[in-house]
Amino acid sequence: MARFDLTESEWSIIAPLLPNKPRGVPRVDDRRVLNGIFYILRTGSPWRDLPERYGPYTTVYNRYNRWARAGVWLRIFEMLAASSPQSLQLIDSSIVRAHQHAAGGSKGGSDHAIGRSRGGLTTKIHAAVDGAGLPLVLLVSPGQASDKAAAPALIEHLQPGRDLVADRGYDARAILDLVAARGGQAHIPTQRDRKHQRSVPPELYRERNLVERFFNRMKHFRRIATRFDKLSRNYLAALHLVGSRLWLRHYESVT
Repeated sequence: MARFDLTESEWSIIAPLLPNKPRGVPRVDDRRVLNGIFYILRTGSPWRDLPERYGPYTTVYNRYNRWARAGVWLRIFEMLAASSPQSLQLIDSSIVRAHQHAAGGSKGGSDHAIGRSRGGLTTKIHAAVDGAGLPLVLLVSPGQASDKAAAPALIEHLQPGRDLVADRGYDARAILDLVAARGGQAHIPTQRDRKHQRSVPPELYRERNLVERFFNRMKHFRRIATRFDKLSRNYLAALHLVGSRLWLRHYESVT
């Protein structure tokens, strides 16, 4: 077994979540294709440099692209994350550089979630994680986008009635009201220039390191740490696949 291949335990969990094979049309071995995709995501290699043991790179890439377009990777991620009790919710963002191969995708009319910030052409990853630091929701936006603008989309995908922790970059009345309207409580410190300061229990605020550590684990995969995909759809698919891999490892560790 190659270093980045799915273990027997991981494969037993994800195999039932894959789409059913169409009748009379044999599909190239799913496990080999998935292993090839994870090799590319982990190493950052170009698709055409995929080792021969994973089969033709065109087959692996086409499956990755086709299932990204069909929302398969998102559905798998959501099914794996559905078991989280979400007893605690933490949100944050992280900026990644867009490689010159991806930068071409910023031209044209479509929203490719690539923008210009102080770091050049960048994409921002927005994430919500649970009390174990495992991903619940993943979104992307142009690098210069405000965290406050993306927060409602994150929150609306979370279970209501929970404690939500974020840094002061999310200090906005609209966000506080949204969490409260859903029966939860937002633990977000106020901006330092505000007259009335809102306190957050220190022991709860320290839990923010869970989402920071999550981003660190995601960026061990080089095609996450640097964006190579022109389409935001395909980059988000990579995020969902890596997020799914973190869930698989969690399930493997507790069984």
